Amino acid sequence: MAATMVEQRYQAALDACTRCRESCEACHYNCCLPAGRTDCGRMCVDCAAVCTLLGTLLARGSALAPKVAALCAEVCDACADLCEQNDADHCRACAQACRECARQCRAIAESV
Repeated sequence: MAATMVEQRYQAALDACTRCRESCEACHYNCCLPAGRTDCGRMCVDCAAVCTLLGTLLARGSALAPKVAALCAEVCDACADLCEQNDADHCRACAQACRECARQCRAIAESV
């Protein structure tokens, strides 16, 4: 029963992490790599990795989730900052997903 309660409590953040990870991976492979944007590409890969970690912690109700959520918000904002510098569709979609994920992550980090 407790796992269900945790899942419901974190569901919006878990969904945002999933969307952000998918957007970051799509941006990296379809935009950053072909265009030679190595800084942006590396940040997208890092952001996807942190979102994956947080998603795993949220799904199992880990006590570490709020601390990792604070880091995830920081990484998502940094990724969005880089992607917003480009006009490509993948970059814009990535930046938007990152901003929403950062918002959800901050809510978790601040709830402690």
